[in-house]
Amino acid sequence: MKRSQINKVIQDATYFFMANGWTLPPNPKWDVTDFGLNEFSKTGLVLINLAEEAEYCEKIMYARKNQTTPAHTHKKKKEDIICRTGKMAIQVWNGHPEKAGSKEFSIKVNGAFIEVKSGDTIRLQSGERVTLTPGIYHEFYPETEECVIGEVSTTNDDLNDNFFVNPLIGRFSQIDEDEEPVMKLVSD
Repeated sequence: MKRSQINKVIQDATYFFMANGWTLPPNPKWDVTDFGLNEFSKTGLVLINLAEEAEYCEKIMYARKNQTTPAHTHKKKKEDIICRTGKMAIQVWNGHPEKAGSKEFSIKVNGAFIEVKSGDTIRLQSGERVTLTPGIYHEFYPETEECVIGEVSTTNDDLNDNFFVNPLIGRFSQIDEDEEPVMKLVSD
């Protein structure tokens, strides 16, 4: 990604957060990624780490319609993905998507377990959440033009606990420094 594109995305996300009543903390820890695929408009996500403690973390994320966070899982992290503003969809699999078939499993949505099949899509309105346990593969995307997505989870380890289906994916983007950064990223 070009730094100029990252700077513009940070400005757009900041505006959307403010327009929807989300006040960012002092010195937010920004992360803008295209997952190493150089297609931010298709596979892109903006994340801000709000809390990074030994036991838990919290993030707020911003995505636009047609941007997908690609299918992945975690071996250690348990997380709630929360639709904060807008509408979003999250596709889930009980195991690797290429091997999971359509077997049924239980997943917690808004605090209650429901039965779904591997590959099902769960749609979330503002305020709704899904709880993902280790080993549940998931990918998500906005269904509205823009979306604020929350994450509350156990300890976060972006370098060692993200396992993507697509082997070409990298968690952090290579950056072409075509202008000065407006904000330092966690990967800088």
